[in-house]
Amino acid sequence: MTGENLVPHAGQLLERAHFAAAAFSDYDQASVARIVEAVAEAGHRNAERFAAAAVAETQMGVVDHKIVKNRACSRGIVDFYRDQDYVSPRIDSARKIVEIPRPAGVVLALTPTTNPVSTVYFKVILAMMTRNAVVVAPHPRAKQCSADAARVLAEAAATAGAPDGIIQVIDEPSIPLVEALMADERTDVIVATGGTGVVRAAYSSGNPALGVGPGNVPVLVDATADVEAAARRIVDSKAFDNSVLCTNESVLIVEEAVAARLRSALTRHGAHILDEDAALRLREFMFPGGALNTEVVGRDASWIAERIGLRVTPKTRVLIAPFTDVIGEEVLTHEKLSPVLGMTTVADARRGIRAARAVVRIAGAGHSAAIHSEDPATITDFAAQVPVLRVAVNVGNSTGSSGLDTNLAPSMTIGTGFVGRSSIGENLQPDNLINWTRIAYNSDAGVPMANFAGLSPWRSPAGPVPAYPRASNDTAAAPAPAVRTVSRAPARRNGDPGIEALRAELRALVAEELAQLIKR
Repeated sequence: MTGENLVPHAGQLLERAHFAAAAFSDYDQASVARIVEAVAEAGHRNAERFAAAAVAETQMGVVDHKIVKNRACSRGIVDFYRDQDYVSPRIDSARKIVEIPRPAGVVLALTPTTNPVSTVYFKVILAMMTRNAVVVAPHPRAKQCSADAARVLAEAAATAGAPDGIIQVIDEPSIPLVEALMADERTDVIVATGGTGVVRAAYSSGNPALGVGPGNVPVLVDATADVEAAARRIVDSKAFDNSVLCTNESVLIVEEAVAARLRSALTRHGAHILDEDAALRLREFMFPGGALNTEVVGRDASWIAERIGLRVTPKTRVLIAPFTDVIGEEVLTHEKLSPVLGMTTVADARRGIRAARAVVRIAGAGHSAAIHSEDPATITDFAAQVPVLRVAVNVGNSTGSSGLDTNLAPSMTIGTGFVGRSSIGENLQPDNLINWTRIAYNSDAGVPMANFAGLSPWRSPAGPVPAYPRASNDTAAAPAPAVRTVSRAPARRNGDPGIEALRAELRALVAEELAQLIKR
């Protein structure tokens, strides 16, 4: 697509999404639940296919581990929120408040190359739960698998009765096109997952944005830890999908009293601890000129070892490079997004906490940290002093802080809060994509509150879901899909007031769209 066509194309995507969002915002909970279930099942059914496609296209990660993430971000997300209702009014009789949910509208979902399909699944399903339209903007290096996954979910949503255009995807992403989408007033909220540049661009767009900061996770193993279990969990976490989750451990800090035992246990569980010479070669290869060599991202340990002339056994899953000083000039204290772990030793837990603070000051503020300990006082001090918003205890942090192996909200988008320059401080969840209109009664006990039980302003769509109206000479756009039905009402004859009202509404929508296009 040529540059001059980018802005009009962005407008077409958003106009169609805006139309769909307006229709979807009137759906009741039963209709929404049916659509969400259909989308989740389609994602789960294709989890293996898209895991393989993602690894083939991006050359990052492990197929089996991406299958786990795809399943967790499809059926797993729905199961986690199964008892939650983001559609029906909430009634608090004690406070005399009724809360009515309002969808954001059109969500622009920027998805990364590291976790492409699982992030598409995750953001689309959250949008469906909250009655939003979503436009997926994939990373160029993962555009094919992301677009294919989004189309599978879109077809499932349409078949279950969602409005035409409720899920759309950019097939050929480019910086000008994404910038046009982010800046357009028809984008109601941007959900940005990716590098710092992408997130900053989202925040600078002029539209509301939910973005996240980079991870750089310190993990402390203190003298009270179950050393064998800690070693196994850390290696498993670092090897999980070759460390492409931003929650993976980056710097291992071990208390001197258990350091020798931990090194032995790490080796037993598949880690290779580098000597001084190999660690120097690793630094030079991974951080030429002080910046991360992106070729290593998502690669396995043996691939990286081969590049630095290091021979390792076939069972090696993680490379561990010891270092001394936790300072910014030491490249091993920075995020690596690969199964490479920096390791340093401290005299006691207090100094370990100080080292973890230093790691996060270098990078990763607000993100996450991990600790292996049986001492609640140390755990509390660690959580209070290290400036992060999630601390995983006695669990691998890749799946711990992302909510896959803890009871945190399962998420592919990790908020870093004010300290990390993010607008959210929690794992992204459905509540972040809606606002609530609050009906608030007089707090005087003498003023009664009416009975709102069973009332809802939303309805199950009766009859055909109208297709997005298109101009008769719109040959560039794909033909509109066949009309889908949610629950059919008795057929009406021509001249029926309901049919005439629907036709009038569609005519008004087309006229409004044409007027908007003329203005632009």
